[in-house]
Amino acid sequence: MRKVYLFLMVFISVGCWSQNKQILYNFTAVPQSLMTNPGADVSYKFYFGVPLLSGISVNAGTTSFSAYDLFADNGVDFNTKLRDVVYNSSRNDKVAINEQIELFSGGFKLGDWMENKGYISFGMYQEFDFMMFMPKDIALLALDGNRDYLDKSFNLGDLSLRAEMLSVLHVGFHKNVTDRLVLGGRAKLYSSSFNATSTKNSGYIYTIPAQNTVYEQVIYSDLQLNTSGISEYIAEDYEGDAAGDIRKKALFGADLGLGFDLGLTYYPKKNIQFTASILDVGFVKHSKDVETFTYKGYYKYEGINPSFNSTNSPNDVYQEFKEAIPRDTIYSAYKTWRPIKFNSSYQYSFNDSRGGVDCSCTVSESEYKNAVGGQLFVMTTPRAPMMALTGYYRRNLLDKLQMKATYTVDSYSYKNIGLGLSSTLGKFNVYLMADNLLEYRDLAKANSLFFQFGFNFIFKDSDSPY
Repeated sequence: MRKVYLFLMVFISVGCWSQNKQILYNFTAVPQSLMTNPGADVSYKFYFGVPLLSGISVNAGTTSFSAYDLFADNGVDFNTKLRDVVYNSSRNDKVAINEQIELFSGGFKLGDWMENKGYISFGMYQEFDFMMFMPKDIALLALDGNRDYLDKSFNLGDLSLRAEMLSVLHVGFHKNVTDRLVLGGRAKLYSSSFNATSTKNSGYIYTIPAQNTVYEQVIYSDLQLNTSGISEYIAEDYEGDAAGDIRKKALFGADLGLGFDLGLTYYPKKNIQFTASILDVGFVKHSKDVETFTYKGYYKYEGINPSFNSTNSPNDVYQEFKEAIPRDTIYSAYKTWRPIKFNSSYQYSFNDSRGGVDCSCTVSESEYKNAVGGQLFVMTTPRAPMMALTGYYRRNLLDKLQMKATYTVDSYSYKNIGLGLSSTLGKFNVYLMADNLLEYRDLAKANSLFFQFGFNFIFKDSDSPY
């Protein structure tokens, strides 16, 4: 049973808000690039996405093991492979899933291309996040017990997790403040269907030889799990459709919050571009169907071998343990903050598509057929910030076909090669993006995978000079 628990714990820890969209960022041939930078330099008159199909993305990854490490048919016992995964991991390792579906989206330019009164974009998307760092010490204790770890202090603070499903309604505005500077912002209204958060835990368990008895074991626990929108689905008498009920809550039937994005694009020279954005600066106030579970207390035992799972243990040790570290349930509201993302890029463009013809147009990256650049991504987590560095090459292959190739270094991989394509046939736009292409030879060995695709209708200015 102990090993079954550990197996579930390892595989439930599927997520870490891994939301780096390095291919989409600043790929302005795709309208959804506005979601990574509200100050992106877009040039179309208006657009709208195909409902439910304009933006579907999935991002998954692990930093310490792959599916192959556990399930390879190589003659190695599964328990041995499971131990190797735990032993080779650290408390800062993580596995990841982030899923996002755009429900609807659109945008339109205010005025014609000469008036430049600004640009409005809007939409709604549904997002699922699950985060859990590898609880290294707890995993060791569950797998091996404490027999071989006398004098070691097992850190209960290794437990750090968060799961959430929410919908986001948003509206953004950006404007060319000058011929070289674009500023933008986006307001967001969050609606959380359910949430489970446990990120501020502490405590320890240690066992040492005692002077008067064989062992002295001490447990100090300060564990807390906040939940909202979940209790009715895990109740023993619940007989409904959990997935269906959660979907109904998604459209503002649950806990609400507010947030914003900010972004800019700046051209120091016509062919040099700098961009930056900060996303999801916001919070959600959880007040509906709230339950907070706590295990807080201190327990010290001196004896041969304490048992904490049997009421028939000597001297009623189990009852003493429950009284010393009781499980309490609290029904108070709580607040969670969204993980903040920061993006920045520097781009050099070359091969002017106008052939060097003089033009009084405003600066735009669409004037050039080729561009190379670098991008930095940083995201907050309950522990150290998550970072990624990307180099990329963008090219207009044809008048209606654009390509972006990327190479990314992050905590998941040092050989992450990605590719994005966007094609517009008439007014119909289709795009497809995927990274870690080298891992597609054997997906079981992949440490991370990302793909995104969507369909839009894009209308350019009829009186635009290009």
